[in-house]
Amino acid sequence: MHDGSPRLARITRQANNTANCGRTNGGHDPAAKRVAVLYMNPASRASETAPACDNNVLRQRAARCRFVLVETSHPGNVGSTARALKTMGFGEPGGYVLVRPREPDAQSHPDAVAMASGADDVLAGARVVDDIGEALAGAVLTIALTARPREFGPRRIGPRVAAEEVAALLASPDATVAFVFGNERYGLPNDVVERCHIVTHIPANPAYASLNLSQAVQLIAYEVRMALLADTGTGDTRIDGVGFVGEPATAEQIDGMFAHLERGLVEIGFLDPAQPKKLMPRLRRLFARTQLEAEEVNILRGIAKRMLGRRADDATPPTGAADDCR
Repeated sequence: MHDGSPRLARITRQANNTANCGRTNGGHDPAAKRVAVLYMNPASRASETAPACDNNVLRQRAARCRFVLVETSHPGNVGSTARALKTMGFGEPGGYVLVRPREPDAQSHPDAVAMASGADDVLAGARVVDDIGEALAGAVLTIALTARPREFGPRRIGPRVAAEEVAALLASPDATVAFVFGNERYGLPNDVVERCHIVTHIPANPAYASLNLSQAVQLIAYEVRMALLADTGTGDTRIDGVGFVGEPATAEQIDGMFAHLERGLVEIGFLDPAQPKKLMPRLRRLFARTQLEAEEVNILRGIAKRMLGRRADDATPPTGAADDCR
């Protein structure tokens, strides 16, 4: 291909359009333009004239599916994840959250802008927070992506089953779910995984299970999209084992309950704060097996309140219970 070919000119124009979002001091950022030339999809002009494909029901449900990236190292992954989400119909405002990205102003970094490749709205709309609790606030189902087995982690299911559960929950107009992805090198820390209801991972080739972060996000987003398409197409939103009767508890309600319960267990002498062992992780795993309702959380907090109203000396745990559980 020579320099004057129409195809090269077309790709360059597309790259220039992408690089416009990486301006510095009134000009185009050269690094952004170079990367854009490499990664811009030449077929993107055709997509500009394509009809709006997702119906309102599908869009409304997808808007309540949140994708959370924890301590992402590379700005390019922040941008390519935005592209992956938009391709699968996700990334509405509030649907893309960055927890303590390693690069300041990751959204405006030239690599992020170039790798977003037209998904500039999703990239610019990403919410940056300092705490995982803030990222999960309001979610009634939280799913951690990790391949590493943990002794006291949440229940583990496959990504397709997880997507089906998500699609069923999103049929409720007030339900929000969140998928949580870790750092490119270190993955998710234990304390973040323990705060999630479910763990899933992508069953890649065990001889070479290396996935780019945005690839992992896109695979999960694809599974959820397929489940939503099937769900909205058939109208059947039933899924065995979910079936909420009342209002599902949010992530912050559950976190507050565990903090309250822990104080109560310390008060009655059942939990030694100096040697907590595995009691609280076990309790988190126990309650993660069920989708707690808000009323159930209130009941458990009522029990914790009663514990805090008693003197530790008056509380006598069942014989052997503390040793067995801790």
